[in-house]
Amino acid sequence: MNNFEFKNPTKIIFGKDTIEKVNQEIPENAKVLLLYGGGSIKKNGIYEQVKTALADVDVTEFGGIPANPEYATLIKALKVIKDEKITFLLAVGGGSVIDGTKFLSAAAVYDGDTPWDILTENVRTEKGMPFGTVLTLPATGSEMNSGAVITRAETKEKLAMGGPGLFPEFSILDPQVITSIPKRQLANGLTDAFTHVLEQYMTYPIGALLQDRFAESILQTLIEVAPTVLKDPTDYKAASNFMWSCTMALNGLIQKGVPTDWAVHAMGHELTALFGIDHARTLAVIAPSHYKFNFESKKEKLAQYAERVWKITEGSTDDKAYEAIVKTEAFFRELGIDTKLSEYTKDYEGTAEKISERFINRGWTKLGEHKSLTPENVEKIVKMAY
Repeated sequence: MNNFEFKNPTKIIFGKDTIEKVNQEIPENAKVLLLYGGGSIKKNGIYEQVKTALADVDVTEFGGIPANPEYATLIKALKVIKDEKITFLLAVGGGSVIDGTKFLSAAAVYDGDTPWDILTENVRTEKGMPFGTVLTLPATGSEMNSGAVITRAETKEKLAMGGPGLFPEFSILDPQVITSIPKRQLANGLTDAFTHVLEQYMTYPIGALLQDRFAESILQTLIEVAPTVLKDPTDYKAASNFMWSCTMALNGLIQKGVPTDWAVHAMGHELTALFGIDHARTLAVIAPSHYKFNFESKKEKLAQYAERVWKITEGSTDDKAYEAIVKTEAFFRELGIDTKLSEYTKDYEGTAEKISERFINRGWTKLGEHKSLTPENVEKIVKMAY
C-alpha cells in the first residue's frame, strides 16, 4: 500500500426528513446564496422544504444552473455574490449544481485575471467561500469531496478543478428525494458511481487489501440495489444504500494508498463537451474499450474483480478478466445505458483525432495509473468505442 494522508471535513447529515435541519448548519448572520438547477426542486417539494427551513435566514436565490454546469451561467451567479455581498453558498441539487457552487466558492475569492484561469491553470483552492449542500440526485459524490468539473460551451471544453478549500461544510442526504427522479437520471447515477469506483480500483494489485474490499463492496451494493432503485425508487432501503454508495464512491476514502486511473473520465469529458452526452453515459462508452486496450496491464485486477464482484471462478486469468469487461458492459446496458458512441451521434467520425489533438495541446501526454497512456493511445481507445 502507498503512503497517504486523508482528511475529509464534510459533515454528513443522512436520513429521512433531514432537510429541515439545514438552518442549524448555516452560520449566524450569514448572507446566503441559494443555488439550484432547472427548477425541478420546485415541483418535487424540496424547494419548499429548504425555504421553510431557511425562513429566518437572509437568502438570495440563483436558479438555472444546467447539467454540466456552464461557465457563462456561473459568471452571472458570481456577479450576484459580489453585488449582494454573499457570505455563504447553499447548493440544492445534484452534482452539476454542487460542482458549479464549488467553482463559485473558488471564484469568489480568486484575485487572478479571469475565473476561467482556475481551470486552465489548475489553480488549487486552499480556502474558498464556505458552502453547504442539499443533495437531490445521488451520482457524482460531489457532496463529500473537493473536486468539480465545469463546462464552457463557447469553447466546447470541460475541465476539472479542486483543492482542500472546496469541501462542503456540510451535506444533507435524504434518500427520499430520489422518488421524483426520472429513471434516466437514476440510471445515470448508478453508472456514474459504478465507474467512479472502477477508476480507483481497476488498475493493478498493490497489496491494499482493505481498500480493494471497500471498493468491491460499493460495486456489489450498486449491482444489488440497481433493479429496485429503477423499478421502485420509493423503496427506502434501496434508496438509502444507493445514495450512500454514490457518496462513498468518491469521497476520497477508497483511493487512498492505491494507484488510480481517471483516463476514462478524461476521455468521457470530451464526449460531453463535443456532443452534450450525459456524463455517466460517456463513461459507459469509454470504459469497456479502455479496459480492452489496456488489458495486459489491468488483467490481474480485472480477474480479481471478476471473481469477487461477478462471481466468475472458471477459466484462466485472461478468461476471467475478459469476462469481467463483458459483464460490466452488460450491466450498463441492463440499466438502459448505451455503450457505443455511434448510438448517441451519427457525427462521430474524426472525434478520436480531435480528442487526441486536444490532449496534445494541453500537454496531457501521460494518462492512466502508469502515466503511459499517450494521445495516440487515446485516439485508438475512442475509435474502439465508436
